[in-house]
Amino acid sequence: MLEEIAGAIREYKNDSSLEVTPETTFASLNLDSLEEVELIMKIEEKLGVTIEMNGEINTVGDVLAELGKEN
Repeated sequence: MLEEIAGAIREYKNDSSLEVTPETTFASLNLDSLEEVELIMKIEEKLGVTIEMNGEINTVGDVLAELGKEN
């Protein structure tokens, strides 16, 4: 799942060399709040999931944890 999310981030940022880990923050990706929402929507579309934007999603790991709640 991490690699799929990382792929969506790399595609969104148009940077195939971008290193993405669970600790990667959206702030470190230089995303404003609108871009964060757009990125989450891209991840949802790519994975066919819904991610609850509850204000507690700040890192890639937070996205992974939120997706884990669906299982």
